Amino acid sequence: MSLERPVPPDPYDLLPPKPSFTLTSDDVTDGEQMADTFADPSVGGGGRSPQLSWSGFPDHTKSFVITCYDPDAPTHSGFWHWVLVNVPVSVTSLEQGAEPPAGAYCVRNDYGTKEYGGAAPPKGDYPHRYVFTVHAVDVEQLDVTPDVSPAVVSFNLTFHDLARAVIRPTYRVA
Repeated sequence: MSLERPVPPDPYDLLPPKPSFTLTSDDVTDGEQMADTFADPSVGGGGRSPQLSWSGFPDHTKSFVITCYDPDAPTHSGFWHWVLVNVPVSVTSLEQGAEPPAGAYCVRNDYGTKEYGGAAPPKGDYPHRYVFTVHAVDVEQLDVTPDVSPAVVSFNLTFHDLARAVIRPTYRVA
């Protein structure tokens, strides 16, 4: 019997494929350990969201949804760290620690707060992937309220997601 923990699939492996566009960050790199700045205070982190910029999305994009999800969390459903809804199409970057742009809002993450919640895998666990995604959306506003769950936002995105851009940094608490 192997003592290795199986790696859960990437969340987008389970959904219909979508075109991609470019997502970059001055703060996090695909496949690399994030700085403590982007981890939760419960593990000694700064609790700040990373800087993100995106380009090359479809011309008919009308808004964006930005998420951060940990598929490696020791739960049956992963862990939602950030769900920022109805970001205006005119916004193509967020600075580190940014508040939601005018017209946008966060729904409750799995910490129970309506904001970015930093990485916090169990101490000594293997590196967790943090899937930062910008979704190009075909409507100016998803038909959701700030009180819905990340699952409800994700369900609604299924019908309005034109394309997605992803960065998957990791984080581990030694």
